[in-house]
Amino acid sequence: MPRQTFLFGPFLLDPERETLFQDGSPVAIGRRGLLLLHALLRAHGQVVRKTELMHSAWPNAVVEESNLSVQMASLRKLFGASSEGAEWIATVPRIGYRFAGPMLVHNDESECPAGDEATDLARKPSIAVLPFTNLSGDPELEFFADGIAEDIITALSRFRWFFVLARNSSFIYKGRQINVKQVARELGARYLMEGSVRKSAGRVRISAQLVDAGGGNQILANRHDFDLVDMLAVQDQIAERVAAATEPELLRSESRLAAALRRGGNVNAWDLVRQGIWFLHQVTQATHLRARELLREACHLDPDLPEGHAWLAQASAGIVGYGWSDNPAADAREGTNAALTAIHIDEKSPYSHYALAISSVYESALDQAVRAAERALELCPGFAPGHFALGMARLFSGDAHAAIGPLEHALWLNPYDAQNFIWCNLLALAYFFERKTDMALHCAEKALKIRPTWRSTLETMACCDVALGRAEAARECVERMAKTEDPLGDALAPLKRRNPHWITKMNALLRKAGWSPSPI
Repeated sequence: MPRQTFLFGPFLLDPERETLFQDGSPVAIGRRGLLLLHALLRAHGQVVRKTELMHSAWPNAVVEESNLSVQMASLRKLFGASSEGAEWIATVPRIGYRFAGPMLVHNDESECPAGDEATDLARKPSIAVLPFTNLSGDPELEFFADGIAEDIITALSRFRWFFVLARNSSFIYKGRQINVKQVARELGARYLMEGSVRKSAGRVRISAQLVDAGGGNQILANRHDFDLVDMLAVQDQIAERVAAATEPELLRSESRLAAALRRGGNVNAWDLVRQGIWFLHQVTQATHLRARELLREACHLDPDLPEGHAWLAQASAGIVGYGWSDNPAADAREGTNAALTAIHIDEKSPYSHYALAISSVYESALDQAVRAAERALELCPGFAPGHFALGMARLFSGDAHAAIGPLEHALWLNPYDAQNFIWCNLLALAYFFERKTDMALHCAEKALKIRPTWRSTLETMACCDVALGRAEAARECVERMAKTEDPLGDALAPLKRRNPHWITKMNALLRKAGWSPSPI
C-alpha cells in the first residue's frame, strides 16, 4: 500500500509517524485524537459512524460515547474555524461525523522513500498555480492559457526546495471567482500564482501575480510581452521567464519570514537555512559570515537537509569571491565539500550543482565548474543562477565569447537579483575581452547602479573609459576607487591566474588612468 499523508489548510497529518504538523511545526495532540482524525480523513468526506470511530480510537475496549464527544470537541478547538467560518468536522445527528473541509492526499508509492516526504511537505513552503484567465475572448487562446499555467507548474517543480501543487488540485478553480485566503486554505498552499493572457495584433501579453496568502499581500507582479509566431515555442519562453522570476521572490519571501524568527530560540534546521539565505542576500562581509554560521548550524542540526549544505557552499564561495576570506583555500574547500554533500543527498536539485559550480571556480577547478553548471541547467533550464555560473566558469576559463550568452540569458531571466552587480560586471568583462567596449561600458554602468562602490566594477569601467578615449571619466573612476576599502582578496583571482594576457591589458589601461594595479 502506498504511504499517505493528508494536507488540509495549514495542517499536515502523517499517520505513519503519528504526527500532526501546523505550518511545518509539530502540534501537540493526543494519540486518540490522531486516530480519530485519521479515520475521518481516510473517509474522504463521507460520514463515519460513531461505532467505527470508537473502534478506531479504542480498539478492543468498551467506552462511553461521551469520550468520543470530548475528543471531537478537542479536535475542533485545535483546528479552529475554516476561512469561511465553518467547522472542519461536521456532526451528522444520531449517526456520526464527517470531515467537511477540503484536503489533499499525498501518496508515496516508494517502499523506502529517500528522506521523509511528509517532513518535507511540512517543512517546505508550497505554491499553487491557478489557471490563467483568457482576456481576449479567443477560444483558441483558452488552450494556450491553460498550457502556460501547466508549463509554469512543471518549471517551478524543478527547483525542488518548495512544494508545487499538481494541476488537478489547482485547476478545479478554473472559471470561478476566488478568494485568495480561502483558496490557499483549501489547497494548503502558502503562495498562490494567478495570471491572465491577452492577445493583440500578433503579440501576446502575460500578466502574473504572486500572492502571499497568509497576509494576502502581493509580492510579485510582472508583465511579459512576446511575439506570437510559434505558440508552443512562445509558451516555453513564457513558462521559463515567469518561473525564473517567481522562484527568487519565493526565496526572498521565505528568508524575510525567517529573519523575523532570528530573535527566537525555537527554530529548526529549515528555519536556520532561511535565515542564512536572508543574511546572504544582504551581500556584506558581516552578513555573509553570519550566514555561514547559521548554515553550519543547520547542517549540524539536520545533516540530511540538502538545502543546508547547498547554501553553506554558496556562503563559503561567496566569502572567497567577494574578497572577504582570510583563508581562501580553506573556505573554498569547505564550499566544495558542502556542495558535494548536497549532491549526494539530492542529486536532482539544481541548487546543489550550482553550489558546486561556484565553489569549483574558486578552487580553480574550472572544468568541473562548467560541468556542474551544465548539470544544473539540465535539471532546470530556467534556473538563472545556473546560467550565471556557466557564464562565469567559461569566462574564467578564457572563453569570453562563450560566456556572453549564458550571462545575458541569466540577466534576462532574473533582472533583479541582489548579486547582479557581480553578474553585470562579469558580462562587461566578457564584452571587453571580445573588443565590444561600448557594450562593456553599458554593462559596467548597470553594475555600478546596483553597487556604486564595488572596486572590481570601477576597474572595469576605468578600462573601458581609457579604451574609448574618455580620459576624464577614467580619472573619476580612479578617484572613486581610491575611496573604496581594500578587500582581503580578489574576486577575479582565478581569472587572472588563468588569463594573464587579459590582465596585462587591463593593468596597462589602469596605469594610463592613473591607478597602480596590484600584482597578479
